[in-house]
Amino acid sequence: MSGRTPRRTLWFRTLIAIAACGAAVGGLAAYRTLSDDTTERPVTMEEASRLALSRLNLYQASPVAVTLTATEGGGVVLRVKGVVDYRTHRAVGSYQVTGSTGASGSSSSSGAAGPAAGQLDHGLVVWDTGGLGLAPAPEGDNSPPWQQAEHIPRSGWSARSYTTDPLDAGLQLLIGLGADRPDNPLLLAQSGARWLERDRIDGRSYDRFAGPRAQGATPSAGSDGERSPLTYWVDGDGGLRRVTMRMPGLGTPTTVEFSGREGGAKLPEAPWVTG
Repeated sequence: MSGRTPRRTLWFRTLIAIAACGAAVGGLAAYRTLSDDTTERPVTMEEASRLALSRLNLYQASPVAVTLTATEGGGVVLRVKGVVDYRTHRAVGSYQVTGSTGASGSSSSSGAAGPAAGQLDHGLVVWDTGGLGLAPAPEGDNSPPWQQAEHIPRSGWSARSYTTDPLDAGLQLLIGLGADRPDNPLLLAQSGARWLERDRIDGRSYDRFAGPRAQGATPSAGSDGERSPLTYWVDGDGGLRRVTMRMPGLGTPTTVEFSGREGGAKLPEAPWVTG
């Protein structure tokens, strides 16, 4: 992959830019008190600080385990499981594409008639700020994807710049979520971030936030069409658990799940070695 950042649409660049806010976390007591309502509303300054701090927390926890799920229409689902190192802005994972295999495809284990959902493709993926690379997974190797990737030479990776398809947009968003320094949470609050609801994931409580709006968007009281396409799930300590991104023309948003630090992961050098 080249180190050059590809040309992006103004819409996507604006999303990343105004998502890049950070600040010190507010007190847990304020978190419990101010979010105990059920009506969508603008974020408080304490909530804006936690939402902004989540990016720094990702950076400090690197490398972090991630799962990305994207749909491309027609029942095709792409899933990437791997790790992201926000200190180097590099990531590696395994990918799997599933979807309808048709009448002549693999049979369903349930024996039901009709098209079966089967694996259409799989392999390894590496990505950074400039693009991504794909490679076949080594046969019979069940080790983590970062270890499998170590056995593939630089020439074995098929590299390209990002496109506008759901998988590429999700990978590009994912690599830009971490940051090594906080920004002003006031900017995030003034840009239209909203508190949506309190959710529980794996027994832990999270606030769900609509991200800041793109520049020039009309202020909204809650219509999905006027919200940011980005939604964040953040805990009381500023920990980021989930991010979703709505894509034009697709009913199912692209979803990124964070499952904590992957301390034993070591990203391969081969895809980025020059010379």
